[in-house]
Amino acid sequence: MFKTIISAATAYISTSLDYLLILMVIFARRKQFWPIYLGDIVGTSVLVMISLILAFFAGFIPQTWALGFLGLIPIGLGIWGFIHEEDEPDVDSQVGKHSSIIWEVALITISTCGADNIGVYVPFFAPMDPATIYLTLFVFFIMMTLFCWLASRLGRLPGLANVLDRYGATLTSVLYILIGLYVLWDAGTIQHFLA
Repeated sequence: MFKTIISAATAYISTSLDYLLILMVIFARRKQFWPIYLGDIVGTSVLVMISLILAFFAGFIPQTWALGFLGLIPIGLGIWGFIHEEDEPDVDSQVGKHSSIIWEVALITISTCGADNIGVYVPFFAPMDPATIYLTLFVFFIMMTLFCWLASRLGRLPGLANVLDRYGATLTSVLYILIGLYVLWDAGTIQHFLA
């Protein structure tokens, strides 16, 4: 259980570290916690549901060690992040574009986090049993709440925004690669080829 909690928290952090900066910008412009938080819940829920559906279909792969190859997706995302600078959409131009803050934040969450989250969550969810998925979703919810709260507080500290802007992409890439290696190890793919 402890291993699941740590893995889920790491997976969430790796996909949301760069999004923390975006949330800080949104809170700096809007300062309304509950609508932004609800928008984050809606956007994240859509991405998690898509990931769970794709992971369900990946579950039809007969050999568990073969599921580990899905770990190559986050590894590829991490390497891609090191090679190419991240082109984040201009959040300033998106904030205030829609009439409802909830839908605005949900759309920003889906558009800025979609590919990364799905790419990491599908291989992460694929080998899990239902009880582990429920625990992971609970940890994701706690982490999402913590990230929203932190963003609302840290959005007032301009120095921290600069640090995240400078090192956030590198840290995210490292975490993606570590999660990919974890998926390869946990599914037994590495051990299968070493044996």
